[in-house]
Amino acid sequence: MMTHPALLARLVEEYERESGLRAAGPQGPLRQQMEDVVYTLCVSTGTRDIEAALAAARERLRTAWPGEPGDVATARDCRTLNGAAG
Repeated sequence: MMTHPALLARLVEEYERESGLRAAGPQGPLRQQMEDVVYTLCVSTGTRDIEAALAAARERLRTAWPGEPGDVATARDCRTLNGAAG
């Protein structure tokens, strides 16, 4: 079973956003959210570390949508069409 590209795009976006917030200063709840995102990315991509998970997710996104690798705007549009908050 393969993870839907919209979910992968959301996870990558969330990881990148939380990485930036974490760099600004450690926060308790943010740490748990980051661990959850890392775990979900690894499980979703069948990998064991975040770098491999990000590489696998980006490759999947590159082949899932035409255009730029991991086209975030397209991913956002897809989530909006499916009724998810973006």
